[in-house]
Amino acid sequence: MKSIRICSVAAILIGVVGCATPPVVVAPVGPNPANVASAASMGSLQVFSQMMVQNDDQNQGGYGKYDWQQHTDYNIYDLHGKLIMHVFNETGHYAEAPKRIALPVGNYLVKAQAKDFFWAKVPVTIERGRTTRVHLDDNWKPATVTLKQDLVTMPNGNPVGWPAESTKKSGIN
Repeated sequence: MKSIRICSVAAILIGVVGCATPPVVVAPVGPNPANVASAASMGSLQVFSQMMVQNDDQNQGGYGKYDWQQHTDYNIYDLHGKLIMHVFNETGHYAEAPKRIALPVGNYLVKAQAKDFFWAKVPVTIERGRTTRVHLDDNWKPATVTLKQDLVTMPNGNPVGWPAESTKKSGIN
């Protein structure tokens, strides 16, 4: 009984510390500058947030649970902090790919869980006919010819995405 109480207190403390930890904020992310835009009037966003193990408690007839991983949900805000959308970041029940959503052209703020960090705030630029991808799961490996200074990175050096065009032109990164 005492060990259950200790585990409960430890879980509560971890939860409180996790909620109190400020999110990491990175430079603005935009679409890959090498990709050509389509004729679509809107742009799209795909967020590779932290992966979380899922299971549906099936297949317990001696085989154990069937587990898979999916990207965690995230929120999109306007630049004034108003919630625009909560994104359920899955494309199917067992699918591991994150959802790609259509958004009007503009600048937004994504708040999502990131591997090795509790939360990350990522300013994103959505351009007409192009997809902006944010990589917070540490699984993105840009082409080896890409220089690290040409990417937006987390404080630990892991790449997050391509800098927004306005950021590259202004020299901010």
